[in-house]
Amino acid sequence: MDRIDRNILSELQKDGRLSVTELAERVGLSLSPCHRRVRALEESGVLLGYRAQLDATALGLNFSAVVFATLREGDRQAVDAFETSLMDIPQVVDAQRLFGKPDYLLHVITQDLPTFQKLYDERLSALPNVQRLTSTLVMKHVIQNRSLPF
Repeated sequence: MDRIDRNILSELQKDGRLSVTELAERVGLSLSPCHRRVRALEESGVLLGYRAQLDATALGLNFSAVVFATLREGDRQAVDAFETSLMDIPQVVDAQRLFGKPDYLLHVITQDLPTFQKLYDERLSALPNVQRLTSTLVMKHVIQNRSLPF
């Protein structure tokens, strides 16, 4: 990956809706070489896809919490069962497996506190192999959806 590829990625992180023509102009390439480079970045797996960023509050999703999950067992089967079950909970918008304790950090978004409480009681606490859940409320997003630094 060279400077031009990095410039392409930087521009696409800023605006994924750029046409290849606009992108080529911004990075100083003609249309065909720019298109080939974008396709190569997609095929190599560096460029994973394109999507819209939505405003959760504008959609009525006004409540955000961070939930820490500690598992009873750490074997592969227990981890797989937990992670697979997370996929069925759309309110978990980000999940990270951690070293040490707790085992997972989950970012959960719901409409309000009662909706979160119901989700916590009925779905999160019922996840396989959960020993303990601890949650904290998000007061404010300071940095969100930041471009990758490269």
